[in-house]
Amino acid sequence: MVLDRSISELKGVGSKRAELYKKLDIFTVGDLLRHYPRAYEDWSKITPVSLAMPNEPCCVKGWVVAAPSEYRVRKGMTLYRFRVSDGQNSIQVTLFNNRYAAAKIHRDEEVLLYGTVMRNGRHFEMSSPLVEAASTGERIRAIYKQTEGLSSRMIETNVRQALALVESAALPDCLPPNLRERMELCDQLTAWREVHFPTSSASLDAARRRLVFEELFLLQIGLLRMKNRARGITGARITADYTAQYAAHLPFSLTGAQSRAIAECVRDLGAERPMSRLVQGDVGSGKTAVAAGVAYTVIRNGWQAAMMAPTEILAEQHAETLHKLFGDRVRIALLTGSVTASKRQALLAALAAGEIDLLVGTHALIGEHVHFARLGLVITDEQHRFGVGQRAALAAKGVNPHMLVMSATPIPRTLALILYGDLDVSVLDELPPGRQPIQTFAISSQKRERAYGYVRRHLDEGRQGYIVCPLVEEGEEPSDLTAATELFEKLQAGPFSGYQLGLLHGRMKPSEKERTMAAFAAGEIQLLVSTTVIEVGVDVPNAVILVVENAERFGLAQLHQLRGRVGRGQYLSTCILISDHSGEETRRRLQVMCATTDGFRIADEDLKMRGPGDFFGSRQHGLPNLHIADLMADMPLVQLAQMSAANRLEADPELAQPENAPLRLAVARLFAQVGAQGLN
Repeated sequence: MVLDRSISELKGVGSKRAELYKKLDIFTVGDLLRHYPRAYEDWSKITPVSLAMPNEPCCVKGWVVAAPSEYRVRKGMTLYRFRVSDGQNSIQVTLFNNRYAAAKIHRDEEVLLYGTVMRNGRHFEMSSPLVEAASTGERIRAIYKQTEGLSSRMIETNVRQALALVESAALPDCLPPNLRERMELCDQLTAWREVHFPTSSASLDAARRRLVFEELFLLQIGLLRMKNRARGITGARITADYTAQYAAHLPFSLTGAQSRAIAECVRDLGAERPMSRLVQGDVGSGKTAVAAGVAYTVIRNGWQAAMMAPTEILAEQHAETLHKLFGDRVRIALLTGSVTASKRQALLAALAAGEIDLLVGTHALIGEHVHFARLGLVITDEQHRFGVGQRAALAAKGVNPHMLVMSATPIPRTLALILYGDLDVSVLDELPPGRQPIQTFAISSQKRERAYGYVRRHLDEGRQGYIVCPLVEEGEEPSDLTAATELFEKLQAGPFSGYQLGLLHGRMKPSEKERTMAAFAAGEIQLLVSTTVIEVGVDVPNAVILVVENAERFGLAQLHQLRGRVGRGQYLSTCILISDHSGEETRRRLQVMCATTDGFRIADEDLKMRGPGDFFGSRQHGLPNLHIADLMADMPLVQLAQMSAANRLEADPELAQPENAPLRLAVARLFAQVGAQGLN
């Protein structure tokens, strides 16, 4: 198909330029057409020189009064100056070190200049404007994300060639005609042509609306088909509810939100189709207790369960927590990369024989030698760390097993419906009783010593704390950032000499990390200096104070995750954010952290500040990237796309009707980039 043809088939795209395109994740003709402009220059509105606004780019049209003159200012700096008249005023134009552009400018030629007009007394000047012959046309011009050696104009030339290829191939539109008519959308080729080479602002708006809807519609179709496919007939039909028995053995009472979430899951377990549910809750809301309750019912019905976590520390934490919740009523095993070969072999044999009820581990669980006797439930934690492909790989080890995913990364509910469109959603919106709110303060480094004194007072009272840094060691990134190894040595020799300090970072061997965390959990380490490796998987109720160095380096969601490491016990806890960064965005971010501990409110603010990019994308979520849609600005189209996708699949679940064939192919192509199985 023409969209799948290599970018190197376009004229002028040799091996070198193809390598440059790879840096932009452009490999095919289709990739290039979906490399949408990041901005536009409006060359369609001609501004008289005298009416040009200061510091605002505009387009000036005029005649070259005199050809460019060359001035050598110094070694390595040459200026080219010429004058242009628009009939009423003249303007002096200066180009810097651009012999090529200057050579194309001739006296008495009509040109277009795009740039900023500056007034110098009664004279007008433009420095380094874009210059083109007026014959090229007054139009809106695209500006593309580029890389060194590959300019926006080069990309524009190749896009024009790609459009010609698609036009000659008579490519069928991926959106069915009746849907386009009902939604009043232009056809795909027109949309591509107008988004890259707009003929007017109105046509650009119409093209963008079509492409945004298409992107969101294809995404929703794919996610709904995944959900429906996962909900073929399950091999693990659950007939008895053991929630009451589970709750009776707990050393605490379930919250209303936890009980409600377990009930929603158990209701799903009793259906013919497998459960596919997300349990979303703030830090400390008790998601693990919910997952354990669901697993208990599945296991008591004669099935096995698997829980997959993104890190060894978190997997070990879960295994320990589950042992406490279940006692000897459930046979639990732990499988990570650190398990020795002999232990691994024995564990896998026991698993295949059905002698293990619940297997907890990292991505090691999806290894080819891992076989379950009767896998009935798959649980994944910190869902944003796994892709849909990894979830599917684990689920493939059973016969349509039930699936439960947990996330402590709060996202606005509307976004959750998009991001986890293949899942039903349960929300834990209350914290277990006795949890104290965490006080949060933002300070400059000038108050660091006072903060350290505050930390020492808590350590002297028998409590514990963390100091978190963005780097592992000096020289790794800009030197003004605090590094964990350097800070550890300074603190040990200075402000915290005489105290028991520990160091934890991602480059340590798993066994070293395990020893350090075990010592911290046992109270042998009073103050843990760490990188963000503690973001997940550390649960020490005696830890009551967290200091974050260079807090401007962290996003709101990550700061919230880090803060969740304290406030997990009965003691009042404090989070201190240290930053000397004076930027407006940093100031707002830290203000939000100080004002609230509500993860969902923080998620809303994070989305407003950073946009949807960090909530969406294959790197974090295992979902296709959005190329043009903006989940905040395009929310009305999001809702229309969801409704339209549901209606389309209700009428044709397998997209088998002839009119849906191009749609089926487009969805398969979209999801191929993240390795989802079975969408074609």
